[in-house]
Amino acid sequence: MGESASSYSKLRTYLYANRYYTKRPAVKDPRLALLPPELFCGASVLDVGCNEGWVTCEIAQSWGARRVLGVDIDETLTRLAWKRKRTVWSTQGPTAAIDEKPLPGYFPTSFEHTFGPLPIPSAQPVDKHLFPHNASFRTADWTNNAIPQDAAGYDVVIAFSLTKWIHLNGGDDALLRFFRRVYDVLTPGGSLVLEPQAWETYAKAKRMDSRLRENAKCLKLRPDDFGSLLQEMGFGAAQHVGTTGEGGFCRPVDIYKKPA
Repeated sequence: MGESASSYSKLRTYLYANRYYTKRPAVKDPRLALLPPELFCGASVLDVGCNEGWVTCEIAQSWGARRVLGVDIDETLTRLAWKRKRTVWSTQGPTAAIDEKPLPGYFPTSFEHTFGPLPIPSAQPVDKHLFPHNASFRTADWTNNAIPQDAAGYDVVIAFSLTKWIHLNGGDDALLRFFRRVYDVLTPGGSLVLEPQAWETYAKAKRMDSRLRENAKCLKLRPDDFGSLLQEMGFGAAQHVGTTGEGGFCRPVDIYKKPA
């Protein structure tokens, strides 16, 4: 779901921004750099609104996650995310030992463009929790529909630049449903990593479609309310880890923990 000034897409009555990382590219996402490194170590992670899979792949490759699932409502974007996974794998440097850290960006991307992506080998039991085998993607309207992977639960749920689009498309009820879904699928002690968009940014987004404009008129919740709302649902108080980005992308990143 992420934002872009260039193109917007429509799917199942949802309107949302497309090709987010053409506007906010980063091989090492600065939002992840704000987070404590131990957050992802050995964790099962859900990246909701994964777009083209840049964050999903980085968490799976460089942050020690055991399993990372990226979900997006747009099938075009999830296809691009699978392609992104092959690209990241093709530029990763070789490692001498199974427990050695990978070398992201070891080979230039021009190699992959010239010769094509490297095939991903079959996963062996010893490396099934290592990149690229620990990253996968799925097309789903996750706010409204459970997926099979939810049954096992997640240690971390990522919601980067997502809440505005859920809010404008589905209203306050959809946003509340999303937060409740997150709480339900998190394991005890699990974390929601939230990058909310400011209320002021809704004005531009709602102009893209008359339905969004009408929906916006009925919204009573505001991003400033999210902290107290999440605590009412059972989360702990927000841990403010910092702000990153430039211009309209300058936003806070917060962590909300589910009690153990």
